[in-house]
Amino acid sequence: MKKNSFYLLIGCVALVLLVIFWYSIENSIHFLTEGAFIIGVVIIYLARRQVTDLVEDERSAKITEKAALRTLQVFWVLFAVFAIGTVTALFRIPRFPSGFRPPRPEELFANAGDIPSPRLIGYLSLGLLCMMIFLYVGFRLYYARKYGEWVVDEE
Repeated sequence: MKKNSFYLLIGCVALVLLVIFWYSIENSIHFLTEGAFIIGVVIIYLARRQVTDLVEDERSAKITEKAALRTLQVFWVLFAVFAIGTVTALFRIPRFPSGFRPPRPEELFANAGDIPSPRLIGYLSLGLLCMMIFLYVGFRLYYARKYGEWVVDEE
């Protein structure tokens, strides 16, 4: 197995774990997530032992460095947009003119459908983390082509 295939496998395992997490929360199956996580770690460990191109040289280190830096640069923007949107949605509380009585809590959140649920926010956060893995793989493929990681020396 090649290194980039291994990274894609990690991303797929993370997506499967996200779906299992969602399913176990929605159906109140408490130990499903923990068991799935342990199985996922074992799968990744066994797959890591099958990776054939783990040679670390200057070119490989530069590709890894560039891919990690670009992933961080793109991801922090996406995560910041998500966080800002979530916070503004959570603080969207109607304002009342002075002289009115303070509303009761059930009146204040009468349109609670406008406020994202904490569950949805959690699922989206986990989804963003899974996306970060795929983003890293994409940048790693790009920089591997750019710096010629797959070029074979003729010595």
